[in-house]
Amino acid sequence: MYNEPMLKDNALAGKTILVTGGGTGLGKSMSKYFLELGANVIIASRKLDVLQATADELAQATGGNILAVACDVRNYQEVENVIAQGVAKFGKIDVLLNNAAGNFISPTERLSHKAFDTVIGIVLQGTYNFTLALGKYWIDQKLKGNILSIVTTYAWTGSAYVVPSACAKAGVLAMTRSLAVEWAKYGIRSNAIAPGPFPTKGAWDRLFPEDLRGKLDPANKVPLKRVGEHQELANLAGYLVSDFSSYDRKIGEKCE
Repeated sequence: MYNEPMLKDNALAGKTILVTGGGTGLGKSMSKYFLELGANVIIASRKLDVLQATADELAQATGGNILAVACDVRNYQEVENVIAQGVAKFGKIDVLLNNAAGNFISPTERLSHKAFDTVIGIVLQGTYNFTLALGKYWIDQKLKGNILSIVTTYAWTGSAYVVPSACAKAGVLAMTRSLAVEWAKYGIRSNAIAPGPFPTKGAWDRLFPEDLRGKLDPANKVPLKRVGEHQELANLAGYLVSDFSSYDRKIGEKCE
């Protein structure tokens, strides 16, 4: 049952959801489920060809409405352009899913400052760029909003060899907790979830190279002795962006 859809049909009908990093991996899986539930979806990342291929695939698979907009999340003007195009097409944006991420697995002393800047820029700067821009839009338009950010379990614990990501995700977690309080008066909810290991080609190849995968099998560190199914994360994300969770403040809960 854990790999089956959870919410009822049309649970997200009438909502427009903006997903950063929506062209591949978990972002693509969550976007697909949002479309199946009746939402309009905007996907944003740097590679327009990848985005458009995903948009075409998901539109054909679900019959839903999806818009692909190229954007470097580190560039605030490009972020504002995504929002402007989304509002122009769908009339409004209701939900932000901060999913764009980057990572290196490396001894920290071997990283250049540019490598550190890249991860911090995508994960933390990209998240606060979209959060700030959409927050200003919602407050100005007197609309209720919903922010869901994907963090990691090491945002709490820290982790060797992924220090830039750990720093950035911890910052996203702190922002989530802070805005959940500050922006509640505007009807803006702010939540974060920290998935355990969910296989995606990009992250899996970087973090668990083929020749080391047997020795570093992440399932061995999970009490259930298995990794996550994409639908499980999509179910949780779908719930948190829906009106079913309108009174919840599951700030930074771990999902592992």
